[in-house]
Amino acid sequence: MTDEPETDRPEEEEAEEGTEEATEASVEDSAEPMDPLEEAEAKAAKLKDQLLRTAADFENFRKRAKRDIEDAARRAKEDVLAQILPIYDNLERAVQAAGGAQDVAAVVQGVEMVLKSFEDAAEGMSLERVKTVGEKFDPNVHDAIQQQETEDSPPGTILAEVVSGWMLGPKLIRPAMVVVAKPPSAEA
Repeated sequence: MTDEPETDRPEEEEAEEGTEEATEASVEDSAEPMDPLEEAEAKAAKLKDQLLRTAADFENFRKRAKRDIEDAARRAKEDVLAQILPIYDNLERAVQAAGGAQDVAAVVQGVEMVLKSFEDAAEGMSLERVKTVGEKFDPNVHDAIQQQETEDSPPGTILAEVVSGWMLGPKLIRPAMVVVAKPPSAEA
């Protein structure tokens, strides 16, 4: 081999040597122990950065979740209204027809048809009427507004419904207001 000056070597060899020198320098730097204070500050800065990123991610998630809940509530209202608006339209037509109607039976039949359309819509939404007359009083779904003395029905039996009650699936939407049987008083 000839002794050539280092400047005559190809550029690739110089680049490789420069990379090796940089690697060796970084290994030497990492081999030297860092000042504990600098190390702690670097770690604290890294943890602070992670905390800020996590807080930002959580804030974005919270905003997205709130927006999703609002959108779901809006869509639910829209779905219910889409099913109820045809019933409203039919009631308007019934009122218009009743104004000039000669046959009361036809008006009653029209209102019954509107009521049937409501019952169909309610069934489609899992809305169910609370059973009342002839049933045993249940304070979980019935609201007793009056008691009536009678010998015809056992005490605690519902005699009449004043206002209907409604359940949406297993959840009570409105309790039924009812009249409940009680035994006749001794004075009578």
